[in-house]
Amino acid sequence: MKLIAFEQIDHTADVGIHAYGEDIESAFEETAKGMFSIITDLAKVGMKEQRQIELESDNIESLLVNFLSELIYLHEVHNELYSGFDVKIQKDEKYELTAYIKGEKIDLEKHEMDTAVKAVSYHELEIDSEGDIKIILDI
Repeated sequence: MKLIAFEQIDHTADVGIHAYGEDIESAFEETAKGMFSIITDLAKVGMKEQRQIELESDNIESLLVNFLSELIYLHEVHNELYSGFDVKIQKDEKYELTAYIKGEKIDLEKHEMDTAVKAVSYHELEIDSEGDIKIILDI
């Protein structure tokens, strides 16, 4: 059985995430958890609100970058934090992602904001078909 988890990777001036799952979908979920764990303590983020994301891309790398970028956008625009992720990926002519994300509005009495994630980088991005992802985030 493959371990499902994420860990932060040291990187000059930025932060990296190494995420792994049983498959590529769970690895995407773990990468999203890893990104939000940089922003705040996930254990304190409830799952009161749900949003749906639908994206498509020509390749799996840009699909991941677009997914994480959309999460940053939703986080900033709606003033929300997310801790629950359910990702489904299909491959037809393009890669298609449907994700349900769960979280809640930011409450500064409840949520300690750690590090702001500004963007997702293609620099040193690695994804393998076994569900192993390495990615650098701009902070």
